[in-house]
Amino acid sequence: MNAKTARRRLPLVAGLAAGGVLLLAGPAAAHVSVQPGTAEKGGYSTIAFKVPNEKNDASTVKLEVTLDPKHPLSSVTVQPVPGWEVKVEKSKLDKPLQSHGKTIDEAVSKIIWSGGKIEPGQFQQFPLSVGQLPTDADEMVFKALQTYSDDDVVRWIDASKPGGAEAEHPAPTLKLIAKGAAKNAGPADDKAAKSDKTEAAADKGDSSDTTARALGIAGIVVGIAGVAFGVLAVRRRSA
Repeated sequence: MNAKTARRRLPLVAGLAAGGVLLLAGPAAAHVSVQPGTAEKGGYSTIAFKVPNEKNDASTVKLEVTLDPKHPLSSVTVQPVPGWEVKVEKSKLDKPLQSHGKTIDEAVSKIIWSGGKIEPGQFQQFPLSVGQLPTDADEMVFKALQTYSDDDVVRWIDASKPGGAEAEHPAPTLKLIAKGAAKNAGPADDKAAKSDKTEAAADKGDSSDTTARALGIAGIVVGIAGVAFGVLAVRRRSA
């Protein structure tokens, strides 16, 4: 290839490259999670299940969350979510709980939100007030089922893989930290604290999902324009 031919092909290559880079850019995959990602052991906390809609052609119409059976909670209250109905199921405990001088022999085991709709490109949070959190555990795992309007059910129930790698459909997990640990954390913060920052960044990505799609389409247009420009430049130089 001589220098003249290379110069003729340069605009065409540049146009293809511009379109290719933008086509590859897109929003990161999101999943059902519990926020904030950490809470103090032995205390009470307000948490929320964040549910992003990951489909372009269907809406999320139901969320079913199973509470960690290994660590039953004496208190679980639900904050109403406009447009959604909530059903709370309880189960008998094999070992009753003691809370504020009272014996509790049943606890909330499952919560189901339905009747609402999370459109493509949107997310919804479902808040709970929970306690008393266990003192003898480092995490609580909540298995979640996300149902779409096309009857597809995504099961967010997988445990973390060996080595800390994230599962394909990870179960929402609340990390439990010692009282005061969040305030006293230093440069060597534990993974739970770092994961909170990651979730915060993910929030921004989820809320701009629609914008990202629009940019992807714009990328296609730019790429096509670049190819057309390159072809036109080659023809002019050949004339």
